[in-house]
Amino acid sequence: MPDYQIRIIRSTKTQLDKLPDAIAEILIAVINELKENPRPQGCKKLKGRDAYRIRKGDYRIIYEIYDKILIVEIIAVGHRREIYE
Repeated sequence: MPDYQIRIIRSTKTQLDKLPDAIAEILIAVINELKENPRPQGCKKLKGRDAYRIRKGDYRIIYEIYDKILIVEIIAVGHRREIYE
């Protein structure tokens, strides 16, 4: 299975920068795992939009998958209280 490219939009990079370093490092590791498997066990398709969510502790990563061009676009990261607003 070919590897996907990870694309992180600018607003998501800002969200990552605001998180404590230890948490950001964990989330970046999870994001990098999406290269090999963009639909890992525990990911969930979101209703009302063509996006997926993966959980890591109290944090969520929201992303879209473009299978034809092998890109995973990270559109949001954050604490579960704030991510869905």
